[in-house]
Amino acid sequence: MSNEAAAIVTREHNGLTIPTAGTFALDVAHSRVGFVARHMMVSKVRGSFGEFAGEVVVAENPLESSVNVTIQAASFTTNNEQRDGHVKTDEFLGIDTFPTITFVSTAVKDVDGNEFVLVGDLTIRGVTKQVELEVEFEGIAKSPWNTEVIGFSATTEIDREEFGMTFNATLETGGVLVSKKIKIEIEAEAIRA
Repeated sequence: MSNEAAAIVTREHNGLTIPTAGTFALDVAHSRVGFVARHMMVSKVRGSFGEFAGEVVVAENPLESSVNVTIQAASFTTNNEQRDGHVKTDEFLGIDTFPTITFVSTAVKDVDGNEFVLVGDLTIRGVTKQVELEVEFEGIAKSPWNTEVIGFSATTEIDREEFGMTFNATLETGGVLVSKKIKIEIEAEAIRA
């Protein structure tokens, strides 16, 4: 009996090679959930969440596929202990009261080649808002460990004040300390479960 697993089975959808239907678990070691905020209106601060879990369900009809992700809010980091501690307080994430951030997709739309929009409900601090992620499907591959892997990247922008994160300080030169708009950046791999 061979130690090699069977080759991955793909299918074509509108000229794009995609996986057959099934569930894929996010591979945290090869994924990043990050964000970018403007600081003092002159620079950008980047950070990420280190602990999260989720799954991608590829449906028979690809337009009915879904994503469900839970992020541990306490895993927030910008690699600055003082700033990270402040963001974890009730003035921003409020991790003691709201330990998780969730995203649950509700629709797939505007498919154009390997790009599409994933609509879903983002919940931060107990507030749920609909967001649209601009997603790029990066492809499908078989790993050296005989696992089937898919990759994708996604971005969206949110207004943090809509989620109850209203802390700010006005600057002498005009503008504010922290931007209201936060860009979310996701790079992910997921393994067939």
